[in-house]
Amino acid sequence: MSATSLAALARTSDPQTALRRFLAMDAVVTGANGLAYLAVPGPLGRLFGVDSALLLVLGAFLTLYAAAVGFLASRARPAAFPVRAVIEANLGWAVLSVVALLVWLSPSTAGAVWTVLQALTVAGFAGLQYAALKARQDISD
Repeated sequence: MSATSLAALARTSDPQTALRRFLAMDAVVTGANGLAYLAVPGPLGRLFGVDSALLLVLGAFLTLYAAAVGFLASRARPAAFPVRAVIEANLGWAVLSVVALLVWLSPSTAGAVWTVLQALTVAGFAGLQYAALKARQDISD
């Protein structure tokens, strides 16, 4: 990803600010997803064709994860190690989502589409966070 396209997406040319914004966006989207799973697991479970207990567990995990990513985004200069951990966790989540869809979940069509869309979204956040972290490191060197 070029520095120009990264700056356009983050609406800033400062890689530090871009990184914090991409982490914050990840936290907001993940947190909203987690809270939705916690608030209405039954209706969402029926819509997606998955067990509501699974959604409750995922909702609790996603809400806690979002809080941690949000905390990281609130730091003036998020440390590289935890940012890399977020990037790797996001990539792992995206891969695990697709594997779950192919191997053990049998969701409805809406659930399958949702699973793929959220996997792409999470992978997209990982890519943006990686590009911003790399840009920040390139400037620091």
